[in-house]
Amino acid sequence: MLNVRVTAPHALAESLRAQLTAEPTVSNVALVPGVALDGEGDVLFFELARENANNIMRTLRHAGVPEVGSIVVSDALAVVSDAATAAERAAPGHPADGVLWAQLADTSREDSRPSWSFFAFLLLATLIAGIGRLLDQPILIIGAMVVGPEFAPIAAICYAIVRRKRGIAGMASLTLFGGFALCALIAWAIWAVVYALGLFTFEQATTGPLTDFIVAPDAWSFVIALLAGIAGVLSLTTSKSSALVGVFISITTVPAVGTIGLTLAVDAWDESWAALVQLALNLAGLLIAGVATLFVQLHVGRAVGRRLAARRKPVAAG
Repeated sequence: MLNVRVTAPHALAESLRAQLTAEPTVSNVALVPGVALDGEGDVLFFELARENANNIMRTLRHAGVPEVGSIVVSDALAVVSDAATAAERAAPGHPADGVLWAQLADTSREDSRPSWSFFAFLLLATLIAGIGRLLDQPILIIGAMVVGPEFAPIAAICYAIVRRKRGIAGMASLTLFGGFALCALIAWAIWAVVYALGLFTFEQATTGPLTDFIVAPDAWSFVIALLAGIAGVLSLTTSKSSALVGVFISITTVPAVGTIGLTLAVDAWDESWAALVQLALNLAGLLIAGVATLFVQLHVGRAVGRRLAARRKPVAAG
């Protein structure tokens, strides 16, 4: 169940209370009058079955709540209520499968914007990956995959494509590709200085059987990226965030960027190119799979909503 707080002018709040009280997937509607909008507005509290959240959110938006007030949605750790249980049973599907598009939109807007923390984690991951390739240590490559934050803007791009949000797509692309380029350049400069000091050799930078997969792109690289993209998007949209760890340690994006910086520093152009191809294959697979997964979820959700509307009168035409 989700906890929802709606702030709206009195007349609108009263109208929404009547509609929400009649909605089977909503429970425990409470209205607190005169405590918002300088005393001219009310606050509505209610619990909502996640599976039907998009229809209710659409109702609130169509009623004009965002223009005159606000909608705040949060996950409930536990709801002990027979009414809430009945509301959840009235909603179609399983709660874990419900996609809250408003939450995804807000997350995508946030993740699309560049930040110092994003670049810091990406740079650290890039350098760790470079060391992993230099020392031929797969555990360091895995560590770099986990530290890398690149899946957030990738997911934002996928969302923006499916929902046709050009602003989010452009900003997220700048964050992602600009971050990769900047971190590769910084790593190149750092490794060039270290190489000039004689702290490692050309052979060390370009050999390593345990991490050769970074510079050996093939069809399997693309297939793995496709599967990881599906898993990553599902983990975000179905509140199974723990699955993201599995995604992070299965895709060769940050390790490829780290290897590009390392091999450029020693003029190993062939390996730099191979790592770049590996990066491109993985990004393509992630984006294609992410867009396809969100597209399917969007249209399946709409189909379920239409079936629900056919069985009973909805709160508002969606």
